Amino acid sequence: METKNNDATAQRPQGARVLDAPLVGINITEFMKQIKTETAWETSDRNAISVYKTNGMRIVLIALHKDAVLKKHTAGGIISVQVLEGEINFSTDDESIVLSLGNMIALHKGLPHSVHAIKESVFLLTLTTSLDK
Repeated sequence: METKNNDATAQRPQGARVLDAPLVGINITEFMKQIKTETAWETSDRNAISVYKTNGMRIVLIALHKDAVLKKHTAGGIISVQVLEGEINFSTDDESIVLSLGNMIALHKGLPHSVHAIKESVFLLTLTTSLDK
């Protein structure tokens, strides 16, 4: 298996990291600190970083300032959302649930949903992706 890396950029000088390998260690605590020190966090209502990306799955750490909204959208795969800090309101067309530290949801592919940060929040998004045949 080929190891895949992400290089540092001007916007993310600490961005060099392994995205895919036979075994990828992910220090969520350090990534949480990192995304809250980047310019995007200071100048926007959110910041995010992909911490794992392979054929079949992607894991993204997302931080939202209080009252930030991820407008209604759909995902191309099954997702899970696990709150690591703060409190969010996760809504579909049919229901809404407030998630806080330690809570998570799973949602089937293609269902419209939105996220509203009730407090400054950080969550881990896991998304299934297409497998090459």
